[in-house]
Amino acid sequence: MKSILRFALLLSLPLLSLPTTSRAASVDDNLPNAQALMQLELRAQQANPRDQCFLYTELVHVMTEIAGKQMLNGDVDQATATLKKVNAYAMLIHMDMANNSKRLKNAEELMHHTSYRLGEYLHKASNEDRDTLQATLKQLDQVHDELLAQVFKH
Repeated sequence: MKSILRFALLLSLPLLSLPTTSRAASVDDNLPNAQALMQLELRAQQANPRDQCFLYTELVHVMTEIAGKQMLNGDVDQATATLKKVNAYAMLIHMDMANNSKRLKNAEELMHHTSYRLGEYLHKASNEDRDTLQATLKQLDQVHDELLAQVFKH
């Protein structure tokens, strides 16, 4: 009986950590300008290894939102370029995920939200844009799964 309750609790934890609609909207509506984005990129690159996982996740989230807005505005070429950067940063998260990362749960929650938002953009995208979005979503889902495994490991 105890193991069933623990299993049910583990399954419900991700649901409890989902961002509320108002919080998610406020995060997504406050996108940085080009200079602030460059500063975030630089901060992530220069951070100590323990902080990089979260900072790169934050960068992936912001850039996914930017790509989604670019796509919805019809700027498909710019959105594709932004999604290529998202893929590159997601790969860095995947390759450099340390067991002693700080704010690992925060990174997992943000990656979950980012994957969800990219899925929303995928449903709104035209057919020719779907391949790039699906490839990016697949990579983000893989990184999210790895982050989640690290959270449960600690």
